[in-house]
Amino acid sequence: MAHQDQLHRYLFENYAVRGELVSVSTTWRDIIDGHDYPQPVQQVLGELLVATSLLTATLKFAGNITVQLQGDGPLSLAVINGNNKQEMRGVARMQGDIAPGSSLKEMVGNGYLVITLSPDEGERYQGVVGLEGDTLAECLEDYFMRSEQLPTRLFIRTGEADGQPGAAGILLQVLPAQETKPDDFEHLTTLTDTIKTEELLNLPAQEVLWRLYNQEEVTLYDPQDVCFKCSCSHQRCGEVLSTLPVAEVDQMLAEDGKIDMHCDYCGKNYIYDAVDIAAIRNDAGAGDSDRLH
Repeated sequence: MAHQDQLHRYLFENYAVRGELVSVSTTWRDIIDGHDYPQPVQQVLGELLVATSLLTATLKFAGNITVQLQGDGPLSLAVINGNNKQEMRGVARMQGDIAPGSSLKEMVGNGYLVITLSPDEGERYQGVVGLEGDTLAECLEDYFMRSEQLPTRLFIRTGEADGQPGAAGILLQVLPAQETKPDDFEHLTTLTDTIKTEELLNLPAQEVLWRLYNQEEVTLYDPQDVCFKCSCSHQRCGEVLSTLPVAEVDQMLAEDGKIDMHCDYCGKNYIYDAVDIAAIRNDAGAGDSDRLH
């Protein structure tokens, strides 16, 4: 029986290092279900999902984080968005064929890793790093060293969990404003690197941590559930329509008698007829004459 997607935070008692362990297999399947993504693209989304969940757990505010890959290769965009409640969604866009076994660089081409932090209150922040590493984990480790000067290691694994696509990962990070000997952090990363993919994907978190750190003192905190959740709705898509010029909306209505709004994240379709559009215009009230309202 598959275990529930959860994020576990833990702390080493004798080192100024914290860890996170996350399992996102069900959430990953929810994200790729209904999309005809080639296997390498599915894997990239799985890795991005693991990374985004781990990064979201480092946030000290209510809000969300978006981690995206952009490039000039056949995979033009891969993006995962998550919030402090560990509610995740994601999508990929392609502009060419992607061969089985394609590497990250072969898919993305000349590209960037873009990380956007959007707190509910306060300033929005965006960090951009070039894709210089061979893996997503290496690119993210590079981002942390450049942006926060915090030694960070990510261990991202995808494979099979209970006969279905599975994804999980571990993050180790030196605690800010505390002294940690480089040898101590290297010791813990060496231990963590011994984890087998099948162990990380299939074993409970407590057992994984015991296998890795049974000689260390580790405090494991209560887990946080991770799930797929799309923020789209009939009302929100209607708000998007309200930003379009009146003539454009009227033309779409005249052609089909309705407007079909599709959500790329979850695959839902929202239909608007002339009555719906009139209601949206009425709700929007008086305003700029070249807009929907």
